[in-house]
Amino acid sequence: MTEQNLDLLSINTIKLLSVDSVEKAKSGHPGAPMGAATMAYVLWKDFLKHNPENPSWINRDRFILSPGHASALLYSLLHLTGYGVRIEDLMEFRQLGSKTPGHPELDVTPGVEVTTGPLGQGFANGVGMAIAETKLAQDFNTTENNIIDHYTYGIVSDGDLQEGVASEAASLAGTLKLHKLIYLYDSNNISIEGNTDLSFTESVADRFSAYGWQVIGPIDGSNIEEINKAITEAKKSTTKPSLVICKTQIGSGSPNKSGKASAHGEPLGSDEVILTKQELNWEYENPFTVPQAVEQHFANITKTGIKSENDWNDQVEAYKVQHPDEYSKLMEQIQGQLPQGWDSELSSLFNSETSNMATRESSGIVINNISKNIPGLLGGSADLAPSTKTNLNDYTDYNSDNRSGRNFHFGVREHAMGSIANGIALHKGLIPFTSTFLVFSDYMKPSIRLAALMNQKVIFVFTHDSIGVGEDGPTHQPIEHLAALRSIPNLTVIRPADSIETVAAWKTAINHTTGPTALILSRQSLPNLGNSTDSDISNACKGGYLLKSTDNEPKVTIIATGSEVHLGVEVGELLKTNDISCNVVSMPSWELFDQQSEEYRNLVIPESSLKVSIEAASTFGWTKYVGKDGISIGIDTFGASAPGQTLFTHFGFEAKKIYDTIISNL
Repeated sequence: MTEQNLDLLSINTIKLLSVDSVEKAKSGHPGAPMGAATMAYVLWKDFLKHNPENPSWINRDRFILSPGHASALLYSLLHLTGYGVRIEDLMEFRQLGSKTPGHPELDVTPGVEVTTGPLGQGFANGVGMAIAETKLAQDFNTTENNIIDHYTYGIVSDGDLQEGVASEAASLAGTLKLHKLIYLYDSNNISIEGNTDLSFTESVADRFSAYGWQVIGPIDGSNIEEINKAITEAKKSTTKPSLVICKTQIGSGSPNKSGKASAHGEPLGSDEVILTKQELNWEYENPFTVPQAVEQHFANITKTGIKSENDWNDQVEAYKVQHPDEYSKLMEQIQGQLPQGWDSELSSLFNSETSNMATRESSGIVINNISKNIPGLLGGSADLAPSTKTNLNDYTDYNSDNRSGRNFHFGVREHAMGSIANGIALHKGLIPFTSTFLVFSDYMKPSIRLAALMNQKVIFVFTHDSIGVGEDGPTHQPIEHLAALRSIPNLTVIRPADSIETVAAWKTAINHTTGPTALILSRQSLPNLGNSTDSDISNACKGGYLLKSTDNEPKVTIIATGSEVHLGVEVGELLKTNDISCNVVSMPSWELFDQQSEEYRNLVIPESSLKVSIEAASTFGWTKYVGKDGISIGIDTFGASAPGQTLFTHFGFEAKKIYDTIISNL
């Protein structure tokens, strides 16, 4: 068989495995896999450096399928290249508990680099991966050994490029000159509703050129030679990321559905499958057939990847001998291990004598302390670092001229910031944090949700957490945002009450390895309520603890978070003065508190007492802790423009008013 014929047979195998998967499931998207099969084949055959025997190899090239609805394409490639995706798994496409879910999911399918589905997110994740590669390369490569040296490739779609998050990420990627980022644009001009001309007529080439990208094409996305030449050209760039525009036909090979919206999101249908196989001169009757020649062909391709890692391992051995300290640090970072004693100074940063301080200020002190001990910690803000206090004072800025920097300037790009941070975390070797005002967490919800879904260690810092923002008014005053964040599964939300709890918040976030953490911090100064001992920090790490307790059975249990904890203490003192026994509970984190034993939780919040929550935010969700007969003091309207303290008084956050409410319910 000629090489040309083998290439064609391999491409058709990819197409028809995808078609058969969708057809058997009676659900899915056959069109994109059929149209993009050729470009994917060329990339995986001739360029992608990877080893199916070790999917987590740190120096592998990353491949992102940003249009996750084309998952059947990726699963077909993973099967053919030996990633442990069996034919039986392809037959279970989109079924409960299978390795082949409807959209690619990290840690479900071997070889999947990132969970994609919401369009544009994968595009932005890739930017984060490319950033991570440059940073680790700068930190650890030597003249003799490039231990970190790989590309980030992706297939992106018309839909991806319409999303704002992709535009934000593309702009930053161009500014940062991430030349090892190469995307193949599957330009088929079809969306669910019809031709993309309905809503998308801009010149993508001109837009990306303006972003500072190298734009190649348009080329014929079904021409192997053109694709090969284009990727080769893209790899020559040393200053620009590359977008290769590949003109393709959705549903390529289907006689009646190619080039039509009907090929996008539904099976071809049994009759059309037969016609498609005839059109492609497919001589195999049974579905899910992989010709022996194709099977052997991909086995040979896989050997190249295995050799790549073996060669790299030889480099690593030499590097290990020549640079033992750097090697140890690199392995430590890649494996997610924290340096011994990284938190040794935390308990001495603050004490009961520390002057009143906003928790954003406390956070800035903490993060600057731990950054000295955790070299992989880095991040930045969406143009708000002076306000969020997230600048690492002892370190430089990361930019196109300085890959060693640890302060990131994401620009006013909250959407992309979150997704890029996810990409940095996905790469491994670094711990990213982001920061902005809490009200703008709305702009980051998709990336926060995906970080939680993928169990990624990303730290989201949100400041200006309440009506305490003051004069900026209701547009900048978060109300429902805490409830929204707390509703995300696997996201740990922590709202500390003072400097000591802020230490506990950061300690928890750094130690947490199975999901993201959101730190919710105040703009206004708050009094220190503890002594900053190891036990104080440990208590706060439990998510909820007795800050003030009565010697008697409490008649009232006040539960407060963040800036309202000191108010809860004031209310408790009023009750005590009037001979009403009261416990005051600080609850910086619902999620952490819920992880404690039932015995501990009942001790902190006794069932027999009147339970009162105090939080300058929506009362939604507090019934879980106060019960149906309890009291929730909060804000269920939008805020207003006025000085912060004026607003707290206006909305009823004053001790005497809360005291009166409690008395009337006893």
